[in-house]
Amino acid sequence: MRRIALLSLAFALAACQKATPPAAPAAAKETYDASASADARRIEADVRFLADDLLEGREAGTRGYDLASLYVAQRFRAMGLAPAGDDGSWFQAVPMLRGVRQADGNALVIARDGQERALRFRDDFLPGINVNQAQASVEAPAVFVGQGVHAPELQHDDFAGVDVKGKIAVLFNGAPAKFDNDRRAFYSSRATKAEELMRRGAVGMIEVQSDDEQARSPWQRRAANWQTPGMRLRGADGRGIDSWPQLRVYAMASSASADALLSASGHSAAQLFQDLRDGKLRAFELPGTIRMAAHTQITPVESRNVVARIDGADPKLKAEHVVFSAHLDHVGIGAAVNGDAVYNGALDNALGIAVMLEAANRLAHEGELTKRSLLFVAVTAEEKGLLGAEWFARNPTVPAGSMVANVNMDMPMLLAPTSDVVPIGLEHSTLQPLVQQAAKEIGVSLSPDPSPEEVVFVRSDQYAFIRAGVPAVYLDGGYTGVDGDAKAVQDAFLKERYHQPGDDLSQPIQWPDAARLAKLNARIGRLIADAPQRPQWNADDFFGEKFGRPVDGAKTTP
Repeated sequence: MRRIALLSLAFALAACQKATPPAAPAAAKETYDASASADARRIEADVRFLADDLLEGREAGTRGYDLASLYVAQRFRAMGLAPAGDDGSWFQAVPMLRGVRQADGNALVIARDGQERALRFRDDFLPGINVNQAQASVEAPAVFVGQGVHAPELQHDDFAGVDVKGKIAVLFNGAPAKFDNDRRAFYSSRATKAEELMRRGAVGMIEVQSDDEQARSPWQRRAANWQTPGMRLRGADGRGIDSWPQLRVYAMASSASADALLSASGHSAAQLFQDLRDGKLRAFELPGTIRMAAHTQITPVESRNVVARIDGADPKLKAEHVVFSAHLDHVGIGAAVNGDAVYNGALDNALGIAVMLEAANRLAHEGELTKRSLLFVAVTAEEKGLLGAEWFARNPTVPAGSMVANVNMDMPMLLAPTSDVVPIGLEHSTLQPLVQQAAKEIGVSLSPDPSPEEVVFVRSDQYAFIRAGVPAVYLDGGYTGVDGDAKAVQDAFLKERYHQPGDDLSQPIQWPDAARLAKLNARIGRLIADAPQRPQWNADDFFGEKFGRPVDGAKTTP
């Protein structure tokens, strides 16, 4: 291959855009801290490039994302890592289908008692992205099925007393609060619910927003970005993978439209919202029929994961791999907020990528090689449903059985100085004592997940590896503030700037804490790579039993 200055090319291409998106004035301001450590400055430099307006929010399948992936590949090259993608390259191609809602041809009409009530597109409902049919429709009786959860091991069945075959299932998000965190996470997954509905013969699905969800994340914010593309993995036959074709139309409905959908047969939306809080939902048939239609523009698209490797030193163990992951994509350009339409994704997840890069840099230059090999994967399309990670976990560029553990980094919440980190999923495997040892050595405390109801264990890229049977841990920023209430700062970010243009370079990111997190990641990776035994799922662990093979006696103390 002809040697060229690829990094310079990345900047040149970015500068030659046909149209530069509007920049946020605050994001253009920066100061230089000469006292910062070299690793903190490297992390800051990476974030400042990846979250710059010139990359247009790094949406998968766009030029902005391609520039970001080129940048990360050259950072790996500069560290001395080896390429580990397709055919010895830095990249793994990820084939997908891209779907964009169209303004016309969408419908959600409720027919009851001889009258029809048409919900309004965008204001009241949004059809899900359908990559199976450009124009899809269904008309059928409907049935309310609570949260659409069937968990026989917990004697819970939201489908008791009703039959959804040939019908449209109407349901709420999430899973019962009485479930333990693991099962609540698993059964909250939209994919898990869709698979259950398809197994039972449903032909459509409507997910109704609750009033509590409206308070946390207003419908208007989602509706404003109705043109944001959705994606699914594309198989060799050109069709979507895991795209739920039997559910001919899927839609989301606002809490304001819940009365029209659910107030029937002696039930009211207000009472069902309360039943949801109290864990008292019961399924019931809805009178009349519902007609649904969706119009989607479907095009094939390709994005790419960036994959690099540090070979291990042990003649036998070097054939096994510890996989570090972080998603490189964000949501691109969307509805303008205060004149800013670029959704930069500084915390989500430029910061996670930068922390992973610094962990790789430490491991590449610490001198002694680890016994097992190390993989570093910057994955695409996390924001589209963990697609890049799913593709890699299903089609790894190393032997599938060689992946012994996954250490994931996604949106580390580092907006106020803290003394702790939150390891999500620590209790599931023998990774626990290794993470605890690394934290003790680094001098950082480990805190439990402060919001287990958010089920983040199944909402980031580690879940793709877990589904492939690979034990994983996801490290988040801490909540124990050094100078004040760090959780209040982070809660404000989630409410006001998460997945908004405000997640930009004006954020008060704590670069020293990011450097500490990178050091912790590197130490965890080294301990896993040098351990005599590969990590195992704990005995009787839910995810281990579901996706892996737990080893007797592997249980550890939380």
